[in-house]
Amino acid sequence: MADDETVSEPPREEGEGQDIRPGELLVPEDTYLTSGVHIGTQQKSASMRRFVYKVRFDGLHVLDVRETDRRIRLAAQALARYPGERILAVSQRQYGQKPVRVFSRAVGAISFSERFVPGCLTNPNLPEYIEPKILLVTDPATDRQALSEAVSIGIPVFGLCDVNNETRNVDLVIPANNKGRVALATVYWLLAREVLRSRAGGAEVEFPLSIEDFQAAL
Repeated sequence: MADDETVSEPPREEGEGQDIRPGELLVPEDTYLTSGVHIGTQQKSASMRRFVYKVRFDGLHVLDVRETDRRIRLAAQALARYPGERILAVSQRQYGQKPVRVFSRAVGAISFSERFVPGCLTNPNLPEYIEPKILLVTDPATDRQALSEAVSIGIPVFGLCDVNNETRNVDLVIPANNKGRVALATVYWLLAREVLRSRAGGAEVEFPLSIEDFQAAL
């Protein structure tokens, strides 16, 4: 991208989209529920409290899937405004590595799907040095090195955040189970599909990949 090329900034964490009416989820609600996207942890951070729908009998916090759905839309619309090669997606979580790789191939993004090389966003002398315009993290805790470097160079951070995550440096929170194999596959599948739809102006696009294609092996 040329130095003088400008790209619209994504909405900040406080940005609100249109309300989603009943029946307007990106997928049937059962898809979210059977994949466990809504199942959080027993521990809860103060910053994630507002995304909790209820607490189960076993102490696990349940996330509001409608808010998850709305923020997947917001994230996809914002990501679609960036050239693919300026999007960096990372995951050090085992079950997030394949979803990140498949997502990145689908939308043309860059991925670090295992160890994030310290300095690759801040040290031009490293062979791994890259200059993304936006960072997508699978877990702000396990991907903290990438998040810290993104903050230091002033690029926006989007993050999948479970109930126990701190969200201080995440510009757009996607509340979701970021530990489950099928949950992560579902969220990244939806993000990839919706980025491509947004690039096409909201039109339906051919997207032959399935949630199973994003799932890590057991």
